[in-house]
Amino acid sequence: MATEVGPGSWYAGLQKASFNPPNWVFPVAWNLLYATIALAGWLIWKRGERKALHWWAAQLVFNLAWSWIFFRGHAAVWALAEMLVLWLLIATTVAKFWRIDTRAGALLLPYLAWVTFAITLNGAIVALN
Repeated sequence: MATEVGPGSWYAGLQKASFNPPNWVFPVAWNLLYATIALAGWLIWKRGERKALHWWAAQLVFNLAWSWIFFRGHAAVWALAEMLVLWLLIATTVAKFWRIDTRAGALLLPYLAWVTFAITLNGAIVALN
């Protein structure tokens, strides 16, 4: 798995920000976020808005790509750059979904907030290492 982090791994050896959450927080947060991402996509799909779902799919691809760039590629700088694009894709998806169904747009706001926080964490890793 791309995000697998174990003792002695590259990630464990990195200097992290003092506000970096413990490792157990990440799977909990992502499971909740993926549920809201899926529900938002389903609400838009149910309305037949396929064009908006292209943005939804694109942000999912970038979401997955970050894990590979960061954890497999050990490329924190590139991962940070990729995450900035991810943030723009999510923000665009929020805006498009909001116009179609405000519930779907609102469901993506915690995801946008988490990725904003993740940009800060990734930026701290770049600065500290």
